[in-house]
Amino acid sequence: MKILILGAGAIGGLVGGRLQQSGADVTFLVREKRNEALQRDGLVIKSTKGDITQKVKSVTNGAEGGPYDVVLLTCKAYDLDSAMDAIAPAVGANTTIVPLLNGMRHLEALDARFGAEKVVGGLARVGVAMNGEGHILHTSPFAVISFGERDSKPARKALVDLDAAIKASGIDGGLNANIVQDLWDKWIMLCTLAATCCLMRGSSGDVLEADEGLAIVLETVEEARQVAAAAGHDPGEKGLKTIRSFLTVKGSKFTASMLHDLEKGGMVEADHIVGDMIARAKKAGIATPNLRLAYAHLQVYLAKRARKAA
Repeated sequence: MKILILGAGAIGGLVGGRLQQSGADVTFLVREKRNEALQRDGLVIKSTKGDITQKVKSVTNGAEGGPYDVVLLTCKAYDLDSAMDAIAPAVGANTTIVPLLNGMRHLEALDARFGAEKVVGGLARVGVAMNGEGHILHTSPFAVISFGERDSKPARKALVDLDAAIKASGIDGGLNANIVQDLWDKWIMLCTLAATCCLMRGSSGDVLEADEGLAIVLETVEEARQVAAAAGHDPGEKGLKTIRSFLTVKGSKFTASMLHDLEKGGMVEADHIVGDMIARAKKAGIATPNLRLAYAHLQVYLAKRARKAA
């Protein structure tokens, strides 16, 4: 199985590096500068599960080495259009695209560009970042990559093979028969976390220190849950209990990556994570006062950022 990974950043670098270490045929599609660094220094991973430095195959054009059996998308949502352009030459008649983005809107864009039959669901749960030297820093005790068919049909061969490769690499997860529900569950949690952390400029533990912090978090979870329910993907009480357990731990340093991006003055996935949840709520006639306030805050930040860049 030939696997192409778009990008060799935090998630793409970690997953691709572990897959290659276990013997998988992996190629990274990267920008010229990253390609030069990879060819010079190799891919460097510093991980709770063991450090590795290894030479990797990398290309700057999706047409090189293709078509591929599996294309893993690990870009940010705001780079999706350019990412689709980049992978298009690598996509053949039997290619399966596995996006590891948050939210749901990217699936609609990928379906429109490549056809729904080529696009499956996928998500990542891992604490990982890339430092200024281009090293992958895996800091969480876990690394979970899940994927599956969106229509509940039996998994295609490419996903069965990818499942075997993931398991051989030491990464947790693999095939997930309920991937769409899992995507919604993660989106509810992440949307709440991003909205509250960015609005109040603190970790989930910091938010809980406010007199109304816990109430605001639980209200925001409920806003997102109603949207999921309207789409036919209510997480149920068991799912909600798990979501709340992540967001209501006193003293927690759990923080949305969106807050880190915002504090650095970088681009943020506000539209994809918070804005799209609100858009779906409006269509379903659901009120989302907390999310609206947080989204307005993020839009003001983006407007100021764009003005400074002009």
